[in-house]
Amino acid sequence: MWNKRNQLIAAAVAAVIAAWLLWPSRYARVANLGSHGSSVIAFGDSLTAGYGAQQGEDYPSKLSSLLGTSVINAGASGDTTESALTRIDNDVLSRNPRVVIVGLGGNDFLQGVPIATTERNLRSAVRAIHGAGAMVVILGFRFPSLGASYEKMYASVASDERCLLIPDLLDGILSNPSLKSDEIHPNVRGYQLMAERVAGPCRKLIRKADAAR
Repeated sequence: MWNKRNQLIAAAVAAVIAAWLLWPSRYARVANLGSHGSSVIAFGDSLTAGYGAQQGEDYPSKLSSLLGTSVINAGASGDTTESALTRIDNDVLSRNPRVVIVGLGGNDFLQGVPIATTERNLRSAVRAIHGAGAMVVILGFRFPSLGASYEKMYASVASDERCLLIPDLLDGILSNPSLKSDEIHPNVRGYQLMAERVAGPCRKLIRKADAAR
């Protein structure tokens, strides 16, 4: 009886391990892993542009140092998802992108844009980038809304469109005065922390993509 029980336990453990090994990682699911582009581009609003910090203190500059490769800062302060779409051709698609890190939605929230509109625009941006053959990393944010879950929206877009999601990027940053330059923007220390949170997943994605080429 004891041996039979041990055999059943061993079989169950083996099945779990096999399922874990065969289950595709979140990196393997990302669209365009075999991208032949060359540029890593950070596309977003003031959080990407580096509002509140000096030149070279923005998170894309910090990320470039952490990754050991150039990261183009395609951030524009004040951008909503709608206005970002109007410049995506010139600022992203024309730059031979390989990986595009999309950080948008904050100004939509501040301006009262319906979350369904934000989601639609975000999906349009992702599909345009995918159409150019690049991978997409979505930065997720949590906003204090009673009627809409931005976290779920970012997760849904990332899952449906096969993007890598880095959730709740500003967790613990905007609630810490020592990491902020004003009420809604990080300072240089805050941008450094953002870059560190983005660097690990991006490094793993690029490594996976290198293996797929």
